[in-house]
Amino acid sequence: MKKQILFTIATVGIISIGLTKQTSAHEVTYKVQSGDSLWKISYNNSLSVQEIMQYNNLTTSTIYVGQELSLIAPHTHETPVEATTTYTVKSGDSLSLIAKNFNTTVTNLKILNNLTSDLIYVGQVLKVQGQAAVTPPPTTETTATTYAVQSGDTLWKISTKTGLSVTQLKTYNNLTSDSIYVGQVLKLTESTATAPITLNADALITEAKKYIGVPYVWGGSTPTGFDCSGYLNYVYNTQGINISRTVATIWEETTTVSSPQKGDLVFFTTTAPGPTHAGIYIGDNKFIHAGSSTGVTISDMNNTYWKPRYLGAKKVNL
Repeated sequence: MKKQILFTIATVGIISIGLTKQTSAHEVTYKVQSGDSLWKISYNNSLSVQEIMQYNNLTTSTIYVGQELSLIAPHTHETPVEATTTYTVKSGDSLSLIAKNFNTTVTNLKILNNLTSDLIYVGQVLKVQGQAAVTPPPTTETTATTYAVQSGDTLWKISTKTGLSVTQLKTYNNLTSDSIYVGQVLKLTESTATAPITLNADALITEAKKYIGVPYVWGGSTPTGFDCSGYLNYVYNTQGINISRTVATIWEETTTVSSPQKGDLVFFTTTAPGPTHAGIYIGDNKFIHAGSSTGVTISDMNNTYWKPRYLGAKKVNL
């Protein structure tokens, strides 16, 4: 009798050990990065959105930067693949009601059935379990070589849109700062051959006249408001020509001419000794500029205010 009891205990012990021993698997996780979505993570890791939500007990598709997501099922043993279950929509049904009845979420239902809204109709057959087919994002080859700056753009935003780094954008466009303006055309490729830069004076003057009436704003460099050098910098940039941001520096970097021609710069001394104001010569002894009391306007170089303050004319080095 004792032998039988001992044998029974030993057998139970062996069975118990066999039942409780499991093979542990290394937990594979992913840390959410800026710009990630559950769809993107699921596609990159050959999973469905529903699987990631199930593995991490998520009730919505909302995730946050730095969140660690498990990419494997929480149990180490393999489970049979669950067959897709469907439900036929009845009168009075809604996605939220169906989600509640099948212990799932509206988001899951919409993903499973490729729904873009909450609208459903009587007789519609919906998947309520299973996996949604993962459609890879369309691959589009970027052939654009330029980008026109839009309202709200920054170099960082443009870099994320184009796949270039901020440094590349600045290098391709000879930018010395992160400042850009609406309408500016940025190169998206490195020039293999440098074409000679030319100045079309008529085009420059036509562009300059577009901003007549824009108010003077100290430090302004956009069509919402210009200061003297900000206006010159903006207008010349529209023609693909970069000039410095202060009148004194522009004076130093340009070449003196005996008499101004259309498109040349004319300089004046106003608030302090030396060049403190400048404009674009448009012909007939007139120049266009951003005046502190007038905003962008056209003035006569021979009037009683500007004539005694005239310092000379200079040509932009191309």
